[in-house]
Amino acid sequence: MSNRSVAFVGRTCVAGVALVAALAALACSNDSEPGPARAGEGGAGTAGSPLGGTGGASAAGGLGSGGAAAGAGAFAGGSSGSGGTTADAGRGGTVGGAGAGSGGAAGSDGAAGGRAGAGAGAGAGSAGDSGNGAAGAPDEPEGTLTVFYLDVGGSVMATDVVDPEERTIVEDAGQGPDGIAVDMEQGHIYWTGMGVPANDDGFIRRSDLDGTNIVTVVEPGGTYTPKQLRIDHENGKLYWSDREGMRVMRSNLDGSAIETLVTTGTGATDRQDNSNWCVGIALDLAGGYVYWSQKGPDNGMVGSLRRASLTMPAGEDSTNRTDIEVLFAGLPEPIDVDLDLERGHIYWTDRGDDTINRAPIEIPNGATAENRMDREILIEGVREAIGVTLDLERGKLFFTGGTGGRVGMANLDGTDLVNLVTGTAGLTGIAVVELP
Repeated sequence: MSNRSVAFVGRTCVAGVALVAALAALACSNDSEPGPARAGEGGAGTAGSPLGGTGGASAAGGLGSGGAAAGAGAFAGGSSGSGGTTADAGRGGTVGGAGAGSGGAAGSDGAAGGRAGAGAGAGAGSAGDSGNGAAGAPDEPEGTLTVFYLDVGGSVMATDVVDPEERTIVEDAGQGPDGIAVDMEQGHIYWTGMGVPANDDGFIRRSDLDGTNIVTVVEPGGTYTPKQLRIDHENGKLYWSDREGMRVMRSNLDGSAIETLVTTGTGATDRQDNSNWCVGIALDLAGGYVYWSQKGPDNGMVGSLRRASLTMPAGEDSTNRTDIEVLFAGLPEPIDVDLDLERGHIYWTDRGDDTINRAPIEIPNGATAENRMDREILIEGVREAIGVTLDLERGKLFFTGGTGGRVGMANLDGTDLVNLVTGTAGLTGIAVVELP
């Protein structure tokens, strides 16, 4: 086993999008005839937290546009303009801004705007018989965006994004914690533990969100060296890659009904070939696919990204299934992965060349997994890059560096890089959620 085989995870991100209500309200507003009053422009937003500034209030009269916010990512939109008379108060003001912001409050005759997701915020009042917008309830305030991550020395850690300060959630997480996932519905943190690789004693544990009530859900030896971890909330399943076990696996959330979906090798001889080692994992539940990485040796240029159906082909098993697709081959040493399905991108960390990367999921026309040239290096210099997870709601990616104890955040294209935590021990898996 390589001395650098401390490997690595991430992800769930929970956020709310309430754009549908705003669009419906705007549609209803067409029933009233607008008056001559014109929209006032909102003030400019001020710079604020790492997630952006707060939009300014719009001018009164007619339809007021929200203020533009400074910074990138999530921020609060400006408040809308006040409603006009019954002749021109057909709808509440809309809120401008980019990223995942909160919709501004509507004008006096409009409905209150809700929270916007991953785009422009919006708030609107639907038209009544007299032209007044119907009253609407505003969204609840947003929670605290929180990063959970793992210290390979044996701890579950966390930090807030807006006001970063690391804190210990679970002091004794077991030997070699690597992959982490958060189940906000049930209030649980799950993590994998590699154990001692030579002993084939990997495990999976969970705790409450505050680190209490620790339970072992997959007993030591139920998996060899489990790595990145994912949760299928709808079907109540855990998915993970098993490095030295050379498998892609799943179980129920309580650790029962363990299955092997993919087997890339068996026995000690196959285990010596690091290109058989499965590390990262991601799910496309709607499309019916599981994605994973096979890392290869240290910077060995034989790493790959692959996928297969979540449903085993009839008459086949994990050792001989014929539906495995190699999407990318010849990579330095890919570790954890995540997906942006809407834009058709796969993201991954590469420990071989210390980078955060992305590429289209599908192989370009005329290319192969071996010769495709569309890999995009987003961030360089991430020593021992391990964990990666996406916050698509806010247009952010988060990552860990195994050397130097780095937790970083950037836009999905790698710009506006911010270090949230540095200088701690070696870090592995990462997940981002919004805590109440």
